[in-house]
Amino acid sequence: MTECLPGSLGPTGGPRDGLEVLPVRGIGDVMPGDDLAALIVNAAPWLRDGDILVVTSKIVSKAEGRLVEVPADGPERDAARAEVLASETARVVARRGPTAIVQTHHGFVMAAAGIDASNIDKTHLVLLPADPDASARTLRTSLAARGLAVGVIVSDTMGRAWRNGLTDVALGAAGIAPVRDHRGEIDPYGNELQLTEMAVIDELAAAGELVKGKCERVPVAVVRGYPGTGPADGPGAAALIRDPDSDMFSLGTAEARAAGLRDAARLADSSGDGEPADPAAVARALDAVADLLAAGTRVSGAAGTLRCAAPDDSPAALLRLGADVHRIRAALAAEGLGSATATEGAALVLTVTGPV
Repeated sequence: MTECLPGSLGPTGGPRDGLEVLPVRGIGDVMPGDDLAALIVNAAPWLRDGDILVVTSKIVSKAEGRLVEVPADGPERDAARAEVLASETARVVARRGPTAIVQTHHGFVMAAAGIDASNIDKTHLVLLPADPDASARTLRTSLAARGLAVGVIVSDTMGRAWRNGLTDVALGAAGIAPVRDHRGEIDPYGNELQLTEMAVIDELAAAGELVKGKCERVPVAVVRGYPGTGPADGPGAAALIRDPDSDMFSLGTAEARAAGLRDAARLADSSGDGEPADPAAVARALDAVADLLAAGTRVSGAAGTLRCAAPDDSPAALLRLGADVHRIRAALAAEGLGSATATEGAALVLTVTGPV
């Protein structure tokens, strides 16, 4: 365990006396095939070892030729842009009117797959770099060949869930660890930090944007004073992409609701191998549908076994009973409970189990 002392550095860098964030002006328009390292060094001969370059992804994409030609205006332009969006989309996360939040083939979740029509002539769209981490490594290697040992962050602008406004984040990184892991350190009150992992390359990307702006034609910033550069390229910004199994918010609200309805329509009988059902969870499920059940439908039994019966044996009553039982099963599933159906005369019996 490492103690967090004022002014000290942790094993991967820590509190420091201060940072400088400096704009790199004079780079000008970037064209396909341009040598970004040469452009940056010529515009910033004052660069020195240990600096961290925050490079806007757009100029990386331009240099790499990640441009798509489209009509300048009209419905043809809209159709072309929609086609490009589809090609850059791995899956749709949320869609509201003309706005689409998608996951790109890189794994980024962002509006319009990061496709950009700003700071480019009207007949082109700019796509994200095909591999931002590889782009960062290539640029860092080119700068090293010119005698500069620096870190490189390829940045772009994203929105954030739960918060208004945009901020720059890292899409690619080289020569700098993407995360500062505080776990195992002891705070000044003697508490061991257990969860704190800071996405430092995102923080540095956001700091760089403060001097780059959006209309000032300053596509590169330099962060000086952060003790995080080193010889190893490391995992890059890809380390910050949350894997699907741990993503608790992988869909928009409407999309998650639609997925839940589809799951309810395909609800299968559980195997019965789960833990015993939590009585409180069963009660919550029954309360959720209590006012939706047909008049006369009777539900009785303990938490693990529910007996559902219609008021009579008429076809209409039995049809309503089947619909009610499915409502109950969907509500149980929403509580994480499994269920299986069996008949008992004209009644339906649900065997309820806990999570499997």
